[in-house]
Formats: sequence, C-alpha cells, structure tokens
Amino acid sequence: MIASLCLILLCQLAGEIIVRALAMPIPGPVFGMLLLFILLLLRDRATLLARGPLQGGGVENAAKGLLAHLSLMFIPAGVGVVQRLDLLAEHGAAIVAVLAISVVITLLATVGTFLVIGRLMARNERPS
Repeated sequence: MIASLCLILLCQLAGEIIVRALAMPIPGPVFGMLLLFILLLLRDRATLLARGPLQGGGVENAAKGLLAHLSLMFIPAGVGVVQRLDLLAEHGAAIVAVLAISVVITLLATVGTFLVIGRLMARNERPS
C-alpha cells in the first residue's frame, strides 16, 4: 500500500516537474495522472512492468483508499473560505451570479451535446 501511494505521488511529482520545465498550460497533477494512466496501460501490455506496486492491483487498491476519504480533502478549502468571509461578504452577489450563470451554461452545453449526439446516432441507425 505504501509503495503504491509512493508511485501515485511520484507520478504527480513527475507531472509537476515536466509541466514547470516545459511551461505547459496544464496542471501538474493532471499531467501526472496521465503519466500514471500510461504506466498502467503499459503494465497491462508488458508483463515486465507488472512488478512492485504495479502488480496485483496495488495501485488500484491505494487509489480506492484515497477515494474513500476524498471528502477530507475539502476541509482545507472550507477553512480557507471561512478565513476570508470578508471577501465573501463583499463579493457574494457577484460570486452567486457567476455560479448561477456557469450552471446554466453547463446545462445548456450538456443538453446541446446530447441532442447532437442523439441526432448523429439516429442518422447512423437508419437503414440505407
């Protein structure tokens, strides 16, 4: 379990290093997750890599353990919000407006995507 967590954190660190070294416009942890995904794909294709934390579902079990306690990761963000209640009071209306508008835009984009995909699938199902 410890080795698997270390591998996950090493992939995140490698992602941070690569992103900062190449000045890429992507968050380091996202790039690290991509590296871990590629590593897991290679592990499934090449038995040579299925050693240590990569064997026997070690990384998967460690990830499930992290996901089970994911709610704990929001505590620091909540504390940060409570510490800056003055800003929330000052800009609260603007924050609520931006959140409401972004929810509406997201819903409209989702509906539009479903409609387009539905039409494409219906067009492909018609007999020629």
